[in-house]
Order: sequence, then C-alpha cells, then structure tokens
Amino acid sequence: MTTKRAAIFDVDGTLVDTNHLHVVTWWEAFRQGGHRVPMRDIHRAVGLGGGDLIEHLLGKDRDRDEDEQFVAAHHALYATYFERLPALAAAGDLLRELAGQDWTIVLATSASGAELAALRRAIDADDVILGAASADDVSDGKPAPDPVQQARELAGVPSERAVFVGDTVWDMKAAVRDGVTPVALLSGGIPRADLEAAGAHAVYRDPADLLERLDTSVFADR
Repeated sequence: MTTKRAAIFDVDGTLVDTNHLHVVTWWEAFRQGGHRVPMRDIHRAVGLGGGDLIEHLLGKDRDRDEDEQFVAAHHALYATYFERLPALAAAGDLLRELAGQDWTIVLATSASGAELAALRRAIDADDVILGAASADDVSDGKPAPDPVQQARELAGVPSERAVFVGDTVWDMKAAVRDGVTPVALLSGGIPRADLEAAGAHAVYRDPADLLERLDTSVFADR
C-alpha cells in the first residue's frame, strides 16, 4: 500500500479570488449575444466548464452555434485581468505547509492554457505544485469525477489517500463521485449549507482559515 498522500485543489474561488470576475465576464459575454442572464444564476454555475456552464444557464434547446461566441467573449474579457488576478490570503502558504508535511500538491481546474498560467502566477507556489489536471486533460469536467481522478493519477494515489479542496457544489460532487475526501471553502461565495448538502466533509472560511486549523483538519488524520 502506498504511503503517498495527495492534496488536490480547485483554483478559481479556492486559491484565487476570481469567481466574481467570472460572473461579470460571463454576464457581459451573454449580454453581447443578446441574452439576459441574472448574475446570481451565473455565480451558482461558476466552476463548470464553459460548455457545461452555457448549457446549465441557457438550456439544452439553445442555439448551440452561439456557444463558441460566448466562450470566446468570456475568455477575451477575463483575459484583461490576467496580470492582476488576486490570490486569496495564505493560499501559497497553505500549499507550502502541506507540501512540507509530505502531501503531494496537484491542481484540478476547468482553466487551461494562458488562463491557468495566470492563475498559477497569482498563487506563486509552483515550487510545490506537482502539476494540474486542466480542461485540456479530461473529456468531462466537474461535477464529473474526471478532473479529480486525473489529478489523483498525476499524484499516483488511490482515492482513499486524497483530499480535494474546492469552493463550489460542483467541486464537492466531483470529489464524492471519485471517492476522495471533499473539503470546502466559503471563499467562492457559495453558502455553507449548499456545500454540505453536496458532500463537504468540512467547511472553512478561506485558505487562511484552513491553514490556521490544519492540525485539527482532515489533513491531520491521514
């Protein structure tokens, strides 16, 4: 049996304070395409991959020919923030502390390419991050288990040796479906009750809160 352990992290809303930037830029992408989508609905959909987010908000009967336009508009709008994406307080410190306790650190995110690179620059902890399972690496994004499973495989651990930290119900559902332990943060703006209903084993305010209470968290039990 392996003694390795993996700490898998979502990125947007979990390590970097970007969820509301996604809300505004998706809202504007939809507005440019002639759709009025309430920001509260977009907020609840953040964490899904682009195609799944569009289907969740506009439905299966939408004009699918517009999807590429929405994705491109969102990317162009969001890219204007790439050089100033704000890491959440203690995000990098949390990853380094876990790495110092022999946890293998892997990211599992719907971001890819230049967007993922910008997020990793914001976190500024590449010295302890083994790798990332991005949207380019899986056929199905969260809430499917594929991103979490891919991250685990990068780390080389079975599900019982992994903890996944995220901020959305999609993160919690993906973790549950892969059999890893789900831990939730409130930093993405999703209510505690929703995260717990989706399977969160424990809920913390943000990375700084988890770091402060690490010795009494699930990470101390492994």
